[in-house]
Formats: sequence, structure tokens, C-alpha cells
Amino acid sequence: MRNETKCIHKGYEPKQGEPRQLPIVQSTTFKYDSSDYMGKLFDLEAEGYFYTRLQNPTNDSVAAKICALEGGVAAMLTSSGQAANFFAIFNICEAGDHFIASSAIYGGTYNLFGVTLKKMGIECSFVDLNISEEDLEKEFRPNTKCIFGETITNPSVSIFDFEKFAKVAHKMGVPLIVDNTFATPINCRPFEFGADIVTHSTTKYMDGHGCTVGGCIVDSGNFDWLKYPEKFPGLTEPDESYHGIAYAKKFGKGAYITKATAQLMRDLGPIQTPQNAFYLNMGLETLHLRMERHCSNALAIAKFLKSNDKVAWVHYAGLPDDEYHDLAMKYCPNGTCGVLAFGLKGTRAQANKFMDSLKLIYIATHVADGKSCILHPASHTHRQLSDEQLIEAGVTPDLIRLSVGIENVDDLIDDIKQALEQI
Repeated sequence: MRNETKCIHKGYEPKQGEPRQLPIVQSTTFKYDSSDYMGKLFDLEAEGYFYTRLQNPTNDSVAAKICALEGGVAAMLTSSGQAANFFAIFNICEAGDHFIASSAIYGGTYNLFGVTLKKMGIECSFVDLNISEEDLEKEFRPNTKCIFGETITNPSVSIFDFEKFAKVAHKMGVPLIVDNTFATPINCRPFEFGADIVTHSTTKYMDGHGCTVGGCIVDSGNFDWLKYPEKFPGLTEPDESYHGIAYAKKFGKGAYITKATAQLMRDLGPIQTPQNAFYLNMGLETLHLRMERHCSNALAIAKFLKSNDKVAWVHYAGLPDDEYHDLAMKYCPNGTCGVLAFGLKGTRAQANKFMDSLKLIYIATHVADGKSCILHPASHTHRQLSDEQLIEAGVTPDLIRLSVGIENVDDLIDDIKQALEQI
């Protein structure tokens, strides 16, 4: 199947007499006929469900759909994109370890990596998105376990150079983890360019309604953990909490997601609810249609803003003269996303006046759903960062992030036009 068809049919395939729509299995637990079989489930010796905190049929169906869209071998849902990124790192890092991340990432992820994980004894080095291969190699330490980046950075909407980062990661014997939230697998499939693990905030385009929070982790199955047993003991050495199971040896290509589910989800518990997974699946069924509209609307608005004399600059990789246009054509030839960044000529007060004057476009923390929304990252999502950290993350003080929805584009341009006339 092509991805457009996978959006509709993958994950849940009803048999004769079963419901056509994905059932919501709203149950905490599951019944079995024998104590012995239940014991085998807890020992990971048999397949099945016993507690929704670990796995649930509704969740697994939706995870399987996202896995198919990305071209992976295994996937799991989490309660949020933030939980997905935490699990993705914590599944292979422990106290005393180190990893590398692009500095041009979502502010919440930056804080998670730079502050919270540091408190847990895991150190992150942030590097410039445009770092050279040689300088990237210099950032490695004996205890470095992975590299992390975003396909399309939030909020600076720059494009991640997969092949550069994947080349160095694999040369140094570590996986490349990529947050593919903004592009979605409709516009970019990171595994095809060397990424090993993909994360998503399904709260965004995948859900599309702005009504559910969730996350997902997908494993390509391509990274050979057993080739570097000393680097990844959590996957290659016996887990005493599961009677000495060595995940990479027992589960092969499914090792990474099995460990994240059986160990991390068991102990930490940020599962996505079956009800939310059902809503997410409804969004996934139209993802391919919506992404096309998001991208065409965003490109039209980017062109309009670029031609307006009250706008200082516009960043959107779909524009031919954007510095990331060539990378966008390489990795996202069918379009990037509906998010763009721009700055106005004048003061921050004038920028606030512009945003306050919008009538159709909402001021909202959210991004990447059907309704257009706008915010000022330095004042909102990234306000916990210092001025120096803001610059490292590609967030200038005047940057305005506009998430273009699927409304009529002329209505959106009219709204922006009348708001610009107020300043």
C-alpha cells in the first residue's frame, strides 16, 4: 500500500462480522482462563494483554498504523510527544551517559534534555544545526549514546540534514533519533535517510483536531544493538527485573520497543488512553489530505508576507530563496508542513498589536491542527530559555510562529492583511 491507503486501512483490519471502525477497548485489564498463561504474559513468554498501562488493543492498532506509515518494525504510543522523546532517550541512556542534540528543537524538549535529564545524571550537548561533520565528531565522548534532531525545527522551521547526522552517528556507533512531528510520514520518512528511531507528538498533525494529547515512538529495526554491547547494556545484558531477559537477543529487531514497553512503561506509566488513541486514528485517516492543504496554504501565505513592506523576513523552506529550500527538496519534495516563521519591522509591542488584531487566526500555544493559530515563542513556548539559548535554538526575539490551518487561504490572507494595517 501507498501511504494514502495506509492512513485508511493499516493497523486495524476487521475480520468477518467485526466492526469496520476501530473498537475502543476501554478496559484496564483482561481475563484469562489459567494462572499459568497469565504468568507467561508477565514473563514475556507469551503474547497478549494483561494491563492497559503496558499495552491495549486499541493503542496497538493505532501504533501499528503509524509504524506502517513510517516504514518501521515496531511502535508504541505514549501519553504525549514529550513522553515519547523522554522514553526514546531514556530507553538507551542512564545516569553517567551523554547524548548529542540539535539546539534547534522545541523549547520543551530543550528543557527536558538540558535540565530534567541532567538532574537524572544524563548530559546533553547541544550543537548547531549547521555544524560540520568534523566538528560533530568532536562532540562525541566514550559515553555518548545517540544523536537527536527534528525533521523540521520548531519554531524556526529549518530542515534537518539527515544524511550528515546519520553518517556521523553510524560512524561513531550510535543511533540517530528524529522527531518527525511537523513533516509527518506523509511528507518525510526519516528511515529512508538514515534515521534509526522516530518520535512524534501525535497531538499535532496526526490528530489534526486539537482535541487529544499523545505521542509515538517508531523503531526502524535497522540499528544493530548487539554490535555495540558495551554501549547499550540495557538492551544487550540480562534485565533482572524480567528474569534475566536480554532484549536484543530475545526479541531481535523488536528489542527497542519491547524494552520501552515492558520496562519503561511498566515503571513510569505515561500510556495514551484508548479513547485518545481512537480520536488519533480518526485524524490519521485524513492526514494525507490535510497535509496537502496545510502546505499549499502556508506557501501562499509565506509569499504574501514576503511581499508586504511591514514584514522584515519570512522563513519557510517551500520558498525558492529560503536557505533550507534545497534540503527541503531533498527530504520533503512534496511539501514540508503548514508552519512558518516571520518577523515584523518595528517593536515587540507592534508585533503584539498585530497578533491581538487578528480575528480569524487564534493566539494559542498549539500548532499544527486544522485551525490556524499564532504565537510569539520568545514570550510563550520558549520563555524559559535565556537569550543565549534562544539564539542557539534559532529563536530570534522578533520571531512569530504561524501555524496555517486548512481554512480558505484567501480568508486567512485577508485576516493577516487587516491586522498588518493596524500597525
